[in-house]
Amino acid sequence: MTATTTTHAQPGAVPLKQDAAVIGLVGLAHATSHFSHLLLAPLFPVFMREFGLSYSDVGLLMSIFFVISGTGQALAGFVVDRVGARPVLFGAIGLFLLASLAAANATGYPGLVLVAVLAGAGNAPFHPADFTILNQRVSAPRLGHAFSAHGLTGNLGWALAPVFLVGITSLSDWRSAYYAAAVLYVGVLVLLFAKRHLLKTEVVVRHVDAPKGADLAFMKLPVVWWCFAFFFLSTMTLAVVQSFGPSILKAAHGASLEMATLTITAYMLCGAVGMVVGGFVATQATRSDRVVAWAMTAGAVLLLVCATGWLGATGTMVGLAATGFAVGVGGPSRDMMIKRATPKGATGRVYGLVYSGLDMGFAVSPVVFGGFMDKGWYGATLAGAALMLLLAVAAALGVGRRTPSVVV
Repeated sequence: MTATTTTHAQPGAVPLKQDAAVIGLVGLAHATSHFSHLLLAPLFPVFMREFGLSYSDVGLLMSIFFVISGTGQALAGFVVDRVGARPVLFGAIGLFLLASLAAANATGYPGLVLVAVLAGAGNAPFHPADFTILNQRVSAPRLGHAFSAHGLTGNLGWALAPVFLVGITSLSDWRSAYYAAAVLYVGVLVLLFAKRHLLKTEVVVRHVDAPKGADLAFMKLPVVWWCFAFFFLSTMTLAVVQSFGPSILKAAHGASLEMATLTITAYMLCGAVGMVVGGFVATQATRSDRVVAWAMTAGAVLLLVCATGWLGATGTMVGLAATGFAVGVGGPSRDMMIKRATPKGATGRVYGLVYSGLDMGFAVSPVVFGGFMDKGWYGATLAGAALMLLLAVAAALGVGRRTPSVVV
């Protein structure tokens, strides 16, 4: 069998300052990961114009990114358990740096494919690495707030990317925007390296008498696959908002590119506020799955209203931002739900597999809904995103039925 060499500190044993420092550093890394999700998407209209691409072409770039990220994430969990989270995290940010330099020098579609490959490989280890650090280095009473901060910083990374890339592009050009992103990655890597002692994790020790296939035993648990399904379905919705939200607002409601792009930032910022609220909810809730279900049902209803087109440009922008808040409230409870479903000593592996569902959702959604967009089915695209979110609600309740009813 396998076992970790550490356990959580007892309540009060870890100073608040130390917990806050660990949470802050992991949050910064997570924000960098989410920033990199949108390394290409905000400038899709620019690439379509400059390189003569279709919605399906640019949607395929996101699929490449997330197929590589999802496949790599499932494998990265094993690496994190064996060698520790810290070196894996540093290597991932280094790949983001290479991706931004490749983007700055792209001369056509093949160059953009290379960016998607490098960034996807860089994104792969983040969830198993992040959650391994948080579960080992943050005291148990503060884990709910740690998960809240983790989700919040991810949303901030998503919110920053469109403003950063589109803003610098409007002031200079898109190649300068990617060189600026490279500088940003260097800064993050330097800071994390300087504080590396706070990111060290213990590895999983494999005993000599461990039965063959023991590392894969967790894959036989149905609850793990319900968790995977939840992430796959819920992320298909998010991928629609991120990849096609600005284009829908521009094509269906005549919004400017700048205003449409700012809607994605508003969605992410409202999601971040929801994460803060959700952190307090998660620490009190005894049924995390029900919190997730209610939050995502509210988000689905808002998306359906937006899909009707009744709200107009401004109303749709507000509706999408409100959707971000609703989904954000469920974020920390989602992470607590996964924690409860994780067998002891398998954190990296379980989080790697489960969160690969997130990447698969991002990979499949642009291909499916990119076809909708090419046909001009803008309302149907948002309605489809709402349907995926409702199916995710069913998956969350399925997870809840297979785990204890009390948060641990």
